[in-house]
Amino acid sequence: MFGSLFDSKNHKLVRKWEEEHKEIVALALKVIDAYDANDEKTAKQALKDLKSLAVDHVMDEDLKLFNLMKEESGKIDQKTQVMVEDFIAGFKHTKVALINFLAKYASPDVPLNAEFYITFKELADILSQRISFEEANLYSKLNGDQS
Repeated sequence: MFGSLFDSKNHKLVRKWEEEHKEIVALALKVIDAYDANDEKTAKQALKDLKSLAVDHVMDEDLKLFNLMKEESGKIDQKTQVMVEDFIAGFKHTKVALINFLAKYASPDVPLNAEFYITFKELADILSQRISFEEANLYSKLNGDQS
């Protein structure tokens, strides 16, 4: 009952980000389902919601998660530290592409065409990989798992 009152800063952030990941995945699936059903209005709204959540999440995570990783560096093994640094460097381009893509297609005057659909599914796959990596490698370390 009172557990959440006593959770560490790390645990609270990890829980918040994991919930946001679930919302991001749900919105991405909603976009795909609406597109498949030729319901552009629903797809556009889900895209708009996804853009807002994804941009906020990525910005918050970039600012806080990687600062926390530095603060917790004494608890993180060298292999994980290198993995994190490689991951950060490798995702920079994709993050910018994602934000630009969502901004473009969330706009009401840009149609959702086949090019959109193919690129969206590719970006969704990349995001899925990022989420899996973060939760398995970064979040677990912030929660104190040393495995």
